[in-house]
Amino acid sequence: MIGIEDKDKDEYLCPYLIVGEDFMKILAIGDIVGRCGRNALTFHLPELLDQYKPDFIIANGENASHGRGLNEESAQTLFDCGIDVITMGNHTFGNREIHNLLRYEKRIIRPINYPRGTVGNGYGVYEKNGIKIAVINALGRVYMDPMDSPFTSVADVLGEIKESTDVILVDFHAEATSEKIAFSWYFDGMVSAVFGTHTHVQTADERISNKGTAYITDLGMTGAFYSVLGMERKVIIDRFVTGIPSKFELADGMAQINAALFTIDETTGKSTQIERIFMKY
Repeated sequence: MIGIEDKDKDEYLCPYLIVGEDFMKILAIGDIVGRCGRNALTFHLPELLDQYKPDFIIANGENASHGRGLNEESAQTLFDCGIDVITMGNHTFGNREIHNLLRYEKRIIRPINYPRGTVGNGYGVYEKNGIKIAVINALGRVYMDPMDSPFTSVADVLGEIKESTDVILVDFHAEATSEKIAFSWYFDGMVSAVFGTHTHVQTADERISNKGTAYITDLGMTGAFYSVLGMERKVIIDRFVTGIPSKFELADGMAQINAALFTIDETTGKSTQIERIFMKY
């Protein structure tokens, strides 16, 4: 677990952990992949809630339905588990039901830098236990489909959001680690936390800057442990060995839940702790 910096120590890491009555815990869960990922949360999220006692839960659900996209049934399953907000990514429109979901379900947000006029919202402000929490979803552009700038798209709404709350978390769904790291420094001190999604591989670089912004390059994945990013190993291996395209198949069996827990000062919006979570079941 990493806490906010000690000014007499290294600029960005320190052993001091600040927790009090005005601090809240927010759990961010890595990309949920298919039925295995959904089942892992249904059966095991209560254990995590009992252990970590988060006040608010965010999960990336862009692969939750059959490995690509999100449908109404899967979304309801995630909400029934206790998830407060579902973020999306480059597979946002991988299931046709998402259009209707984005129109009426404000607890689901899609990347803010989709072109103007795209259905849905790129951020939301939610109230839990009397505290307002803002969640923003943004999509990277390196090795991804063309999109508006995530930097300017997020910057354009921060002033409006800060009129409601300083507790702001950003799910930056991106491929390139350099883009994610640059994004986190661009918004250093302006948001409570930036966490990456999309690669399905959890990174071990969690930190808190001297301005109180927590960061991790990728939360990882919630899905089949013995897999290739949640997919059947043989199918993916055959594609690499032969070069012949074949249909992806979701893996099953032992599951993993990857996440990060952020502790945030409710009054300032600054993060004081970040803890990386990797569980197997």
